[in-house]
Amino acid sequence: MDDLFKHARKQQIEDESPLANRMRPQTLDEYIGQAHIIGPGRLLRRAIQADQLSSLIFYGPPGTGKTTLAMVIANSTSSFFITINAVLAGVKDIREAIAAAEERRNLHNQRTTLFVDEVHRWNRAQQDALLPHVERGTIILIGATTENPYFTVNQALVSRSRIFQLQPLTEVDLANVIRQALEMPHRGYGHLNVSINDDALDHLVNVSNGDARSLLNALELAVETTPPDDNGQIIITLDVAEESIQRRAVLYDRDGDVHYDTISAFIKSIRGSDPDAAMYWLAKMVYAGEDPRFIFRRLAILASEDVGMADPNAVAIVNGCWGIFEKIGMPEGQFSLAEATIYLATAPKSNSTMAYFDAFRAVSEEKSGDVPNHLKDGNRDKEGFGHGKGYLYPHAYRDHWVEQQYLPTELQGRLFYQPSDQGYEKSVQIEVARRREAQLEAMLAKDLYEPNSAGEVLTTSPADRSADSWLQRVISGEGDTLGAIRERLFYLADIKRHHLILDGYATTGLLTWEAVRQAPEGGVWSLAPSDRAADLLRQQGARLNVLRQPQVLQMSDPIPADLLFDRILVRDRFTQSIDQLLQFLQDGLPSLGPDGRFIIAQRIPKLGQRIVDLVSDLPEPLRKKVKTAEEKIYEQPDNPMVNWGADDLTQIIEGTNLTILHKEISPISGKRTISRDQVSGWFKPSAAASPSTYFDHLEKAKLTAEEITKVESSYTRSLSGKAVDWTIQVGFWVIGK
Repeated sequence: MDDLFKHARKQQIEDESPLANRMRPQTLDEYIGQAHIIGPGRLLRRAIQADQLSSLIFYGPPGTGKTTLAMVIANSTSSFFITINAVLAGVKDIREAIAAAEERRNLHNQRTTLFVDEVHRWNRAQQDALLPHVERGTIILIGATTENPYFTVNQALVSRSRIFQLQPLTEVDLANVIRQALEMPHRGYGHLNVSINDDALDHLVNVSNGDARSLLNALELAVETTPPDDNGQIIITLDVAEESIQRRAVLYDRDGDVHYDTISAFIKSIRGSDPDAAMYWLAKMVYAGEDPRFIFRRLAILASEDVGMADPNAVAIVNGCWGIFEKIGMPEGQFSLAEATIYLATAPKSNSTMAYFDAFRAVSEEKSGDVPNHLKDGNRDKEGFGHGKGYLYPHAYRDHWVEQQYLPTELQGRLFYQPSDQGYEKSVQIEVARRREAQLEAMLAKDLYEPNSAGEVLTTSPADRSADSWLQRVISGEGDTLGAIRERLFYLADIKRHHLILDGYATTGLLTWEAVRQAPEGGVWSLAPSDRAADLLRQQGARLNVLRQPQVLQMSDPIPADLLFDRILVRDRFTQSIDQLLQFLQDGLPSLGPDGRFIIAQRIPKLGQRIVDLVSDLPEPLRKKVKTAEEKIYEQPDNPMVNWGADDLTQIIEGTNLTILHKEISPISGKRTISRDQVSGWFKPSAAASPSTYFDHLEKAKLTAEEITKVESSYTRSLSGKAVDWTIQVGFWVIGK
């Protein structure tokens, strides 16, 4: 009877808990967002479904689903699940959990998963207590943290864990969260007649700023405080929504990763002479509660370090502003902060500190923009997350300035600071305008697609030395030409570690194994054109852990409908006929993700190596006749293997609804050994009605039997048994929706 009452009481507590807690997804299918790590085909989803988890760390801002994802894992695996909150638990709790895990493993052969929420709150000794048990496999650790694990979690634990970075939910994700809450009958409001106006939904989504918990709390307040109308319907209007969520939450932790990233962006913006970006990052720090004295200390350092003797008065200005701030305090002290910042960014004294409040208004009223990745602090996590990658150091450029992005992408082109025409500021008016124009021109002229742009790295894993060594050996075994094609294709593909990749024509493992190496937390699928190719890939893949093995299909096999690939790669699939291209794009389009790319590498037959160019001992008149005959080979209207060029392929792509984001033709050279039998074969006539051999084309071009014999003798002397420099022209196309 006690158990019955306890169960009823537990159910009552769950029913009365906040909506955000009740709506926590219980299965993978209920989970919304984070498709880059948990979407169909991704490594983490496959590991959960196969119940083959290793230690994990989930890192991301509040409300992105870290704890929820851990609970979903608890519901989806056979492992016994223990939850600890690092704020409340100590070493004693760790020892008890480890002892229970060892007993469960010895008696029942059952694994134990230990979920540590806010793992960054544990000190070094507490984290060290876990390490030997993680190494022995006594427990599988899942840690959740809002702070960069490279900063706050012991490196020993980090190096033994897969790290997945969760991002703020998109507006589409948040809208789906609201709809799910309104439709779900028991845990949500599906049992009530609730209607939400479109403008109210948009407001809740916008102001929640990627935080699902904040969104659900606001929705709960709106529903619970709105009485039904005469028809029994609860209508959430814009007014109700505005009352329910009044102030935008700005992601900021004064001792953590975002703190360092934001001050890094602030300093780099001033160093880059961008007052607009400097105003924005200053406003974000003050709005989030940063200590103004910390900002002044950084300004004082910058005045000496980056302005220096170019304007010795900068130190005096910062010091004066700081002194005024100490006398008047906040909020009026914001003027002193703004003045010192603008002075250092432009090097003049200015009274236009109202620009700061324009930036402050942008922070409070508009969607908070993320720090561009190249501005983030990369001192400790550049290798792990790619922070700071792509930053251009202004002092390395002429006039100590270079065009680059300092504002968030959403605010590019916004002007906060307007130089006046008074005093010294008048002299910088033209320079500020010129730099703004240069930045805008650079932004507009930038290609739609920029390969290897500095993007956020969202996942990382412990090094698997044996697998990585094997992959390196397999990859390095290709010839110079194939290796060069692969290198250029993957440069253009810009693969991220969490990407889902399709090798669209896996005749060999040329692209497959490099994709496996570059996307260890994503997934790789390969389409093999034959049984033999498929068997070979599977046999080679058997050397890898099952979670890293590529999924091998044959061309006739359907691709699972729920897979959306980030990159679909294909090499030399259209050699037999260019007409295959259109079908390839049409077949692959349903499997391409929203931001996905086709990357095509194709040898261009019309631009192939001309054999006559490899010899030097032919008389010039005869050389010209051979050259003309050889060119005719590539003009045969009835031979689809050789009669098309790059423009033909481009024309087919442009006839679809797809966009060519990048295209290039690259000469790729490598050594090729030509045997005596090959040369002999070129000079044998064919029995076909139309010319098919080299000899046939020479004969069709009216070369005499004596001339053809001279050509054969020259080729035999110069090429037979020799390794020659053979150049091919390869076209590369990057295609997006």
